[in-house]
Amino acid sequence: MSHCDLPIRTAIVGFGVAGSVFHAPLIDANESYCLECIVTGNTERAKKGQEHYPQTEIIRDFASLLAALDSGRLVLDLVILATPPEGHCRQAKALIERGLALVIDKPLATNREEGEDIIQAARTAGTPITVFQNRRLDADFITLARLIKNNDLGVVHSFESRFTWWMPEGFGNWRDTTPISQAGGLLYDLGSHLIDQAIQLFGPVDTVEHAELDRHSSNPGGDEDTFVSLIHRSGVRTRLWMNGLAAQGGPRFHVLGSRGAFVKYGLDAQEAALSRGESPLGEGYGVDDSIAFVGAGEDIQQVSLLPGNYPGYYCQLAHALTSSGALPVAAEEALYVLAIIEDIHRRFPLRHPTQ
Repeated sequence: MSHCDLPIRTAIVGFGVAGSVFHAPLIDANESYCLECIVTGNTERAKKGQEHYPQTEIIRDFASLLAALDSGRLVLDLVILATPPEGHCRQAKALIERGLALVIDKPLATNREEGEDIIQAARTAGTPITVFQNRRLDADFITLARLIKNNDLGVVHSFESRFTWWMPEGFGNWRDTTPISQAGGLLYDLGSHLIDQAIQLFGPVDTVEHAELDRHSSNPGGDEDTFVSLIHRSGVRTRLWMNGLAAQGGPRFHVLGSRGAFVKYGLDAQEAALSRGESPLGEGYGVDDSIAFVGAGEDIQQVSLLPGNYPGYYCQLAHALTSSGALPVAAEEALYVLAIIEDIHRRFPLRHPTQ
């Protein structure tokens, strides 16, 4: 893997929620990086980018980015693809050909074949690529992983995980109408996180036992009310819910073991903090005050969550790019998750129960 000097000259392609809420603030807050340019053709987003990052160049489209690189006018070390997954393979391969390191927002690609193409191109070129699985750094997930490692729950046999909220009007972006063939729907979007988390805790999946993928909206698009049941080789049963139409949500985590359970309500606080414009360097960033419990029977104790750490992703990446450290997420891990998602869609077709 080629190494680069500090600061790491960085571009963000795409400036919707992923680019503006997650990647740009994390890059700007880390002195190991220099945000050289933002690529967006959206006038409102371009204005927002210029206001927040006045020293950063705004480039109107991906073709113009490539032209600037090829002419030598722009020199980069790292590109972050915060774009819809339909374009990931084409964009990634073009950047790999130019010797650039990549962060690719999840999912890695629209299907396993495209994901394999990206990984093979990076191997051939010797360029590092990683995938932004930031939910490994949620406060509740970090806490749960520690509890399991310390055997506080005993042998875990049931893991339930939810991303649910009430948003009947939709996201208001490409996610609302993108078909499954282009990685649309909640299974590709949020399932990429939930399945990845489950695998990090309990290892490879042996069987996709069952899945339900529903779309209640009348307009075209992917699944918006989704359930998946997995059996891990370790014997743990995982149940995952993703639902943007949940007027009332269940617990974020409900984990049962031979010695006790872990129950936690509410989503990690980091996305909301970044959306409000709070700095990742600010006091209290990463603190999650949501309610969480550990125990069995009547012996239940409220637990404080360890801090969330999205900035840690880019700290680890900087170390990997400038020395010999490991990448924060191996692309092969994201490919494995993508293959599971593809298998679910193949075996369990989208249903329209209210039409």
